Amino acid sequence: MIYSILLSDSVIDFLVSLDEKSRSICKNNLKKLQYPYPGRGPGDKERLVIRGKDRYRLHIGRTYTAFYLIDEDKKLVRVVELLSIKAAHKKYGFY
Repeated sequence: MIYSILLSDSVIDFLVSLDEKSRSICKNNLKKLQYPYPGRGPGDKERLVIRGKDRYRLHIGRTYTAFYLIDEDKKLVRVVELLSIKAAHKKYGFY
């Protein structure tokens, strides 16, 4: 089943701030979330528990990490954060 992908405003702002090459790489990798569950489809995806809630992450190269939620009923992926790997480590303190 292919899922729709919805980007939060902050993710869109982050993408706009990137240079053209980085933006293209991120956008192409975010398309992998049409198959959002780890082990299904392409991409380095993992299920995490952050502050007691399920959240998923997608590594984009060795540079960025996208955090997302899955709405199974609507077959929708909500990308809620896109951070540099360094910022993700600092904010969440893992991996």
